[in-house]
Amino acid sequence: MSQPLPRLRLNLDFLPSPDPDQPGLYIRDPFRYSDAMLLIPPPLVASLACFDGEQTDVDLRASLVRATGELQVGELEAHLIDTLSEAGFLENDRFTEMRQDRQQEFAAAPKREASHSGTAYPEDASEVRQQLAEYMTGPNGRPSPGTPLLGIAAPHVSPFGGWESYRAAYRLISEDYRDRTFVVLGTSHYGEPDRFGLTRKPFITPLGETSTALDLVDELESKGGPAAKMEDYCHAVEHSIEFQVLFLQYLFGPDIRILPVLCGSFAKSLYFGGKPEDNDDVKRFLGALGDLGVRESGRLFWVLGIDMAHMGIRYGDRAPAKADQGEMLRVADRDRDRIDRINAGDAAGFWERVQQNHDDLKWCGSAPLYTFLKAVPEARGDLHLYQQWNIDEQSVVSFAGLAFSRAA
Repeated sequence: MSQPLPRLRLNLDFLPSPDPDQPGLYIRDPFRYSDAMLLIPPPLVASLACFDGEQTDVDLRASLVRATGELQVGELEAHLIDTLSEAGFLENDRFTEMRQDRQQEFAAAPKREASHSGTAYPEDASEVRQQLAEYMTGPNGRPSPGTPLLGIAAPHVSPFGGWESYRAAYRLISEDYRDRTFVVLGTSHYGEPDRFGLTRKPFITPLGETSTALDLVDELESKGGPAAKMEDYCHAVEHSIEFQVLFLQYLFGPDIRILPVLCGSFAKSLYFGGKPEDNDDVKRFLGALGDLGVRESGRLFWVLGIDMAHMGIRYGDRAPAKADQGEMLRVADRDRDRIDRINAGDAAGFWERVQQNHDDLKWCGSAPLYTFLKAVPEARGDLHLYQQWNIDEQSVVSFAGLAFSRAA
């Protein structure tokens, strides 16, 4: 009797081939449990639907017969199943083994190595410095005096796409803040909902090694309860904190101290209502972070790595999106309405807007922002730059540079 085929992992990246000479569907693993990248030829793409955990090899065989026009597809069937399995793309024992190996490898590693150098920014230190110097030079390219800051929010999009907003935020951090511990709240794109990923590992970039505040990490682990996930593997592949560390190292050198926290989505609250802290585990962690923030107030500086709206074909919308045109003008109005609530320190009002239509704007920075507003309720924000950027021809990401100071 035929058994159901294993399910194709739902957390893979599926991308159309950019090469017209090699059409098809690219599949890759954003978690990097697997280093494989497969190109599925156009005739076989429809057959991937058979890997839903319910259909069997008989269904796959029928699909391949329809796709190829051939009756003898047994060899092709076996090859497709074996290739997907060996790549770690199916929810089976092979994937479980690969995932366990990678997670154990990260847990045992002494350092959090740079994950995005060579792709989002150069691998060579001198090239990184030159590139960041170019990004930070220009109007308002130097720190400006004014009200003492509690923190900033900058994008986590690739620096070459959001450099103006990175500059708008990081130009405000003067030399006075060098000796602070930088609490870096990043979006956990790959983590579990209602979880906060912690690590004790120092962060490595081409600019050097930055230490993690072990005493504060230990405190959050012990007082944050079940929502605190220590040595969260997501740190190994996540860019939202790595890019902030890179800019901080550019400003002050690598000899700084950080408290890196990855904020998982508040999905239950988003889809079923209520506040994130209605989950007792989330409430406990937010309380622990808030208590730490009060006690260490004058020794901390908060850095949020956040993007905002994600619109267009790449993000599941039916219509393409163009930055600052058409529907994206209305998106900008809604983005700014949310930013107004953030700047007013209105956590409840901000979250009510995120919950509308189950966040059809797809703000991936909403969890770090809400976490910050609850942990530092006296924070009031100031928008320095808002931007939209076409990440591809049909899709747009919005982001901003914000600064936070203490309410009078």
